[in-house]
Amino acid sequence: MPSNWKESGLRWYWIVVVIFIADQISKQWVLANFDLYESVKLLPFFNFTYVRNYGAAFSFLSDAGGWQKWLFTFIAIGFSTLLTVWLRRQHTGLWRLNLAYTLVIGGALGNLIDRLQHGYVVDFLDFYWKSSHFPAFNIADSAICVGAALIILDSFISDRDEKKKKEQDENSTAKE
Repeated sequence: MPSNWKESGLRWYWIVVVIFIADQISKQWVLANFDLYESVKLLPFFNFTYVRNYGAAFSFLSDAGGWQKWLFTFIAIGFSTLLTVWLRRQHTGLWRLNLAYTLVIGGALGNLIDRLQHGYVVDFLDFYWKSSHFPAFNIADSAICVGAALIILDSFISDRDEKKKKEQDENSTAKE
């Protein structure tokens, strides 16, 4: 474990702040400039469309009656705390995992504030193809997805790197 915060993954926590601020500013802009379900076409496959998500990813549990707000609040706080502890325990040089964890934390906190402030998450990025629309999302959701993908990628790359190092160590031992 690193001896101080400058050597730990906490040094990457500035990314949490950047994601959180970008997410909140974008949502405040949407709330100030759009009516619910108002949509502006920006590209042949992309709209800015203000919608509310009372659930989680892909509106999971959105019609559950309100208790899901507290479940998702607890999950966001729990994961953010856990990832912060893990950041503290790992070296600052583990860039992929540090970046991944801070992206997830920033996104989780951005959506947490929405749930606590409004009772729903503000979504507005609407990608589609012809008449098929991907569920609308926001900057926080994007950060969480990229962070999760980096965690998965790191698990494969780390395993491969460890295996390669072990083989090199075995080969150098066998030559001696």
